[in-house]
Amino acid sequence: MWTAQAKRNSMIPFLCRLCLLGFAVFSLRVVAAHAASVGQELSNVQIRDAEDKPAWIPDFGKKLISVFYNDADEADMNDPLADAIKARNFEETKYKGIGIGNLKDSKFPNFIIRKIIKGKIEKYKTTILTDPDLTLARAWDLGDCNNTSVFLLIGKDGRVKYLKKGPIRGAEIDVIVKLIEDLIQ
Repeated sequence: MWTAQAKRNSMIPFLCRLCLLGFAVFSLRVVAAHAASVGQELSNVQIRDAEDKPAWIPDFGKKLISVFYNDADEADMNDPLADAIKARNFEETKYKGIGIGNLKDSKFPNFIIRKIIKGKIEKYKTTILTDPDLTLARAWDLGDCNNTSVFLLIGKDGRVKYLKKGPIRGAEIDVIVKLIEDLIQ
């Protein structure tokens, strides 16, 4: 025969499991609801420059901006897109393209990556910032950015106009270049 105390004691593990299950389901929904998406409004984030000094994303809220947020191990993943955009020579008063190195997920030491970045800045006359601790990835809800490149097109209004994680090739490059052209008109 079960006593009232024994019945209560047998319910405790069941209630604990039920609470854990509910928390897990709630957590998954929260994560899914906050992933970066087209239309999302972003704010400027202070990260670091190639010298490891604090830096803001230049021209944020003033121009259409393309951001290539790359794991330093995959820095060249979306070079075909970057080359296509650069070839169009968009008006600098309306458009800015930048790179941001995700240093946290790289297997190389930050000082080596920074040296490479400084060389690329000099060679290509471009802006490349660094994110040593995933500040930008967390602020913009980019999720796991290890071993990949994330491309974002951000309007003057601070809203995401295009977002893609991973390699961008073929017709998708043409779509993005056309979108930039349309948005700077």
